[in-house]
Order: sequence, then structure tokens, then C-alpha cells
Amino acid sequence: MKITLTKQFILRCFLISLFLSIPLIFLHLFSPQPITNTTTKDLRIRPGYTSYENYIQRQLNKTLNPKLRKIWTTRDWNRKIPVFARFFEELKEKNLLQNTSKALCIGARVGQEVEALRRIGVIDSVGIDLVPYPPLVVKGDFHNQPFQNDTFDFEFSNVFDHALYPEKFVGEIERTLKPKGVCVLHVALSRRADKYSANDLYSVEPLVEMFKHSDLVHVRSVDGFGLDTEVAFRKKLKQPRSL
Repeated sequence: MKITLTKQFILRCFLISLFLSIPLIFLHLFSPQPITNTTTKDLRIRPGYTSYENYIQRQLNKTLNPKLRKIWTTRDWNRKIPVFARFFEELKEKNLLQNTSKALCIGARVGQEVEALRRIGVIDSVGIDLVPYPPLVVKGDFHNQPFQNDTFDFEFSNVFDHALYPEKFVGEIERTLKPKGVCVLHVALSRRADKYSANDLYSVEPLVEMFKHSDLVHVRSVDGFGLDTEVAFRKKLKQPRSL
């Protein structure tokens, strides 16, 4: 009789503890979890993002800022487009960009880079950003580009520092680039970017390591609105499958 009561008591305690733990389990599963990411000597992920949603909201706070958007579409529009056009013309001279290229600008905001490409003859150009700006920019997350594999001949971005997951950022570029397609990044190595940046880059070595399916074409100094280094990669041809 005593043994039966003991078993019943143990079972009752187990059921009560299980019932009490269910809310804690759900709270753990569905509450925002701290983001973990790879940090190395030359590429450091900034702390402070408790979830991917928190990161996206922070980026939207900048992109949707009405004062900034007014600047981007007025004063900055006429100031930056000629500079971008000059960068792209120099890439054409190096045979890294052609008028026939299908081009993508990543993190393009209101499409200044896209407009510059179109003005120099690269008509088939489009940008992506979290907030669309038709007809130059469509909605898209650069960690998960809304395009098929092998879509573009040329991709440009000056927002690598905004990538919370740099390897995924690069992986999406290599996925959507055609074989022999070119990616050009403008990055800051000698100074830290603004408060909305998610990473800090200190050399080009992390980029070379992340572009696993591309060859480094060149590294050169530029004066790109606070960004000081241009890094260009060309995607390798796909290796034929061995029989």
C-alpha cells in the first residue's frame, strides 16, 4: 500500500512539473534569441542584435527615415550619380562591365547606382533593398536575394558593412552571378562605418576567403563616399561533373 502511494505521489509530482515547464519551453522557443556569428581578427560582427527581426527593423529605421530619403532623392541624387558613373566607366575600361551586362545593385536605397549604370549604357540594371523604389529598386533582402541562380553578369554593392551574415551575403552574390560574372564591392578598411553597420572589415582577406567560387580580380583604392577600397571578383566557370 505504501509503495503504491509513493508511485502515485511521484507520478503526480512529475505531471505537475511537466505542466509548469510547458510555458517556459514555449517562451524559449518563440522569444527572440541572441544572434551568434563568426568573428575573426579582420572581420568583426557588431554585438547588440537580439534577433534577425531586430536587425531588420534597425536597417528599416535608416531606410525609411524621411529626412534621409529626401536627401537621397534630391541633394545626393545629383551629387552621387556622376561619381558612380565614373566608377562604372572605369570598370568598363577594364572589361569587367559591358553595356550588354545584366546588372544588380545590392542595397541600392533609391537607386542612385542603378541610374548611373543606365546613364552609361548598362540599361538592363536593377537594385534591391528592403524598401522598394520603383522603377529602379525592387524589394529584396540581400541575405536572401529574390532571384534565380546564374541571373546576373555584374553585381555591385557598397553596403557590405550592413551584412549581419557576411558569408550569406557573399553566398547569395555567387549564387545569382553567372559563371564569369563580376562582383565589385566598395568597402571601408581604414575607418569604421556608421551606427547602422553590422560588421567591421579590417582587410580584404575575409572577402577572399568567403568568395569560394570566384577569383580575385583586383583591389584598388577609391574615394566612395566614406568607402576607401574597391574589391572585384570574377565567378569561376562551373566544373564539369566527373563520370
